[in-house]
Amino acid sequence: MKVAAVTGLAAEAEVARRAGITAEPSGGIAAQTTAIAENLLRDSADALISFGLAGALAPGLAPGALLVPRAVIDESGARYTVDADWRMRVIDALRGAGLWLEERDVLGAGEVAASLTRKAEFHRITGAAAIDLESHLVAQAALRAGRPFLVLRAVADSATQALPDAAVHGLARNGKPALGRVLRSVARDPRQIPALVKLAADTRRGLDALASALRAISF
Repeated sequence: MKVAAVTGLAAEAEVARRAGITAEPSGGIAAQTTAIAENLLRDSADALISFGLAGALAPGLAPGALLVPRAVIDESGARYTVDADWRMRVIDALRGAGLWLEERDVLGAGEVAASLTRKAEFHRITGAAAIDLESHLVAQAALRAGRPFLVLRAVADSATQALPDAAVHGLARNGKPALGRVLRSVARDPRQIPALVKLAADTRRGLDALASALRAISF
């Protein structure tokens, strides 16, 4: 089975590529995410993974926690179930490697949950453990094509960690940091710097966890 990964960040796609998986970043842009997913399926991918980082909604999930949910929920309340057999093979491999994972659903949303209030609200309404911008779109594309899909994510920011403005608006269309926007945001509010430094370290924890997960899995 030829597997391809859809990510938001270029750094996430690079982790997947180092493991031998075809991967394309969408920059967190919905239309690009859908187009990339459809193109990967059209270009011979047999299955899709929504791969990368996520923001925790459930209390207690620390940066680096792996997420292998049973399903993706979108903001309309629709629920998309991942391929059950594939998911169990992945879970068995991760547990066999001694890795801890979270199995609750994730929320695919149209925008980042940056504030603590927004994170708490999403968790209360949906019960989802975490949120990202791509998983529901990957699920929809896979289901339209009659192909299996899976979600493999790692937490970058906890439910008690608000995201600074520079992080929320600092991503370019190619999934790389938009340095100009980041610097302008920091210039407007230098108080963001400690939060940005922490988020950078937590992002690295998440990426390292994803790399460890892929080393344990055979596709």
